[in-house]
Amino acid sequence: MFELSPHHRKIQETARAAAAEVDPFAGEADASTVVHEAAREALRRSGLARQVVPAAHGGASETLDPLAIAVVREALMYSSAHLDSLFGMQGVGSYALTVGGSDELRARWLPRVAALDAIAGLALTEPDIGSDLRGVTTTLASVSDGVRVDGRKSFITNGGAADFYCVLGREGDGDARGHSMVLVPADAPGLTVRPGPGLIAPHILGELEFDGVVVPEGNRLGVPLKAFSLMLQTLAVFRVSVAGSAVGLAQAALDEALRHVTVREQFGRPLIGLGAVGQNVALSWTDVEAARALTYRAAALAQSDPLGHLDMSSIAKVNATEAAGRVVDRSVQAMGRFGLVQGSKIERLYRNARPLRVYEGATEVLLDSLARRLAKGAS
Repeated sequence: MFELSPHHRKIQETARAAAAEVDPFAGEADASTVVHEAAREALRRSGLARQVVPAAHGGASETLDPLAIAVVREALMYSSAHLDSLFGMQGVGSYALTVGGSDELRARWLPRVAALDAIAGLALTEPDIGSDLRGVTTTLASVSDGVRVDGRKSFITNGGAADFYCVLGREGDGDARGHSMVLVPADAPGLTVRPGPGLIAPHILGELEFDGVVVPEGNRLGVPLKAFSLMLQTLAVFRVSVAGSAVGLAQAALDEALRHVTVREQFGRPLIGLGAVGQNVALSWTDVEAARALTYRAAALAQSDPLGHLDMSSIAKVNATEAAGRVVDRSVQAMGRFGLVQGSKIERLYRNARPLRVYEGATEVLLDSLARRLAKGAS
């Protein structure tokens, strides 16, 4: 079993304390499609957002630690998907700025991200573009007074709540055409944000329209026409943290089921004594522990070389999110009719488990990528 260091144990304790603070109103927070201010304040007091910003700009370490981030997300998701998203998106939404922004731009925004004074957003997907991000149609162009952005972005987490968006678009013509990124403040003229569709698991979601939005040239992120790598670097650091979230949710579902089957009696004995029920709970335990071990190992590997170990991060993400789906389904089954009650914790966990297998790399997309790597003889 992968053992956490004392340093990571301390981070885990801090995250568990923040999660426990939110737990009494976690259902309310998870039903919110705007920032739940009490959850935000609990996260702010914990100082955990410093884990997703480098020390030079108020963060906790010189470079981001994927294992620390995964451990935090595991603890937060155990209590609240809303709390987990607030934390995770501070990193996902700002990482392109961290690695590709100018010193001035980083100094302006990253300390505020670390302090949760500014909410971060990443604008990648579009109405007709999901996993195939190389096909984005949003355009960026140099103009006399900066960089002009035109296009639409869809299903954007923190859309409408974020203070800035790191936006991916296409730039140039012919052979001189590529992907560029730019930071767009939420109050930029020409940017319109509308609420996104309601999801089975409520989420802060927005639809963004850029109509002649112009930002200073200094708001560029990375090298013009070659900024697609910033998106890949973001995935390399944060994909494995989704596995951490899945482990936290699976553990919560297992604990919820275990509380029920050890107290509830049928046929004169606790449910856990009925062969199939006990075996399914035990099988869920093996799923949780296996997913946790693989997640921690993949996150530790990502710490030294995120891009070089992206395959392991993808494997951990697939494994943990699929395991979470199995565990929460078994937990509902073990709880019988009590697992079907609207507004119950297990119902909330059941709904929150489903998106994990879709965002930041759908299972099918990741498996296809891993299959290609195997075909090329990846070790």
